[in-house]
Amino acid sequence: MISLFGYGKTMQSLGKILAPCNIYDDKFTTPSKDKYNNNLLPPNLFNADNSTLEIVSPGIPPQWELIQKAKNLISDYDYFYSKDSPFSVWISGTNGKTTTTQMAQMLLEDSGSLSGGNIGNPICELNKNAKMWILETSSFTLHYTNKAKPDIYALLPITPDHISWHGSFEEYTNAKLKPLRLMQEKSYAIIPDKYKDFPQIKDFKGTIYFYDSALELAKKFNIDINKIKFKGAFLLDSIMALSIAKIITNKIDYHKINSFRIDAHKIEEFFDAKGRLFVDDSKATNIDATLQALKIYSDKYIRLILGGDNKGVSLEPLIVELKRYKVKVFAIGKSTNHIIDLCRKYCILCEDSRDLKSALNAINKDFIDDGVCLLSPACASLDQFISYKQRGEFFKLYALSL
Repeated sequence: MISLFGYGKTMQSLGKILAPCNIYDDKFTTPSKDKYNNNLLPPNLFNADNSTLEIVSPGIPPQWELIQKAKNLISDYDYFYSKDSPFSVWISGTNGKTTTTQMAQMLLEDSGSLSGGNIGNPICELNKNAKMWILETSSFTLHYTNKAKPDIYALLPITPDHISWHGSFEEYTNAKLKPLRLMQEKSYAIIPDKYKDFPQIKDFKGTIYFYDSALELAKKFNIDINKIKFKGAFLLDSIMALSIAKIITNKIDYHKINSFRIDAHKIEEFFDAKGRLFVDDSKATNIDATLQALKIYSDKYIRLILGGDNKGVSLEPLIVELKRYKVKVFAIGKSTNHIIDLCRKYCILCEDSRDLKSALNAINKDFIDDGVCLLSPACASLDQFISYKQRGEFFKLYALSL
């Protein structure tokens, strides 16, 4: 019988398709069944000898006990891959992959594309007869994928993230570069040029475009950045999407890209009844994302809500950069003590808030000029919230009720 590891969205969808399966998750303490006749089992009941195949949920770390016991472990990408699979574009990187995927999907929808992967629908729910799949692809999925390969691989910049999951930044980087070793001659890759000399690059057989900035990438594809409305981090996302579309269609559609609307919780500005500026950047779950947000408000006094689960990454590089800004930090979540110690070390004003509501109550008393309250936590949300979206929603709720 097929075994599924984890019971998140991807495995729940797979369970519908492959039932009956054995599904193992730490949340199951006693055996039960779901409505599709799948067995929902605690991990201690897994027997590798009785399992024909193990498909792993992308978020489960390689240190999990069943990963170590599995004999036939694959990703969902590998399970659904075949020579008849749709033309595929994989988009990865530390920040911006969701926005870039959404932009590319909008630009290519007339070409018969469907998007999914780490956003929207898992690939098991995508039409296998579609002309094209555009997949936001996480480092977790790449770690477990050994057969499936993209026709176009677009890699946004990589900065430290998910260190506790991968074990090191080197392994995180290796996961991001892994598809290059699987891809074939008639394929394309867009890669930051800092990786030019990496062994994965030397093994790549297709056509590769290197870039070190949004401007350089735009020049390589003859894209006029003056015709693009997006700025900051979103500029690279839009140019990457336009570059992907140009490889496929040989067209650059400025009107369509400029009609794209950024998702909620990404540098989303709003004002309270007193006219004070708040910014919901809850999706900033790593250092680089927060640094990008800080640049936008560098001319203001920033009250920065920082913290959560730092995923094994030291926030010291971020705290050092805060010396460039007029800023006061309000530390929350699991990494509160880590942030307080670093702010003390680098003489950054910092308040021990512990949770989001307390932080906003303190900011309400401190908000005496035309500055900005910025929720850009540089950390994951799961220590106190079910998702970054919920964190952002509570931020708005609390801010507007001050």
